[in-house]
Amino acid sequence: IELSLKIPPGLTVRANPVLLEQALLNLTNNAVAYSGPGASVVVSAEERPGEVLFLVEDTGPGIPPADLPRIFERFYRVDKTRSRESGGTGLGLAIVKHIAAAHGGSVRAESELGRGSRFFISLPARET
Repeated sequence: IELSLKIPPGLTVRANPVLLEQALLNLTNNAVAYSGPGASVVVSAEERPGEVLFLVEDTGPGIPPADLPRIFERFYRVDKTRSRESGGTGLGLAIVKHIAAAHGGSVRAESELGRGSRFFISLPARET
């Protein structure tokens, strides 16, 4: 799996660095775990008016549309069989949601079956 990091030099955000790292690691670990050989995972960030947007994007199998609204719920698993095999708890995305909320931000996901998923964390821009 090819992992790429695309974050502009000098980009800053007002956040607890340990919590932000945990949120991005949770998303990146999921992207790697659910993508097969030859897939790619990109972690990027950009500053937009009033926000800093982090994106973790993969070319994995995607998430069924019926499951997408529930993936940030505690203990919710799209593939119950795979989660038991990999030892997942079903808490990773819920933790990401709570970390974003604790910073006054939000999280959302987009996905297309067979084409991958995109997870966005939006945090308020750093006040100058």
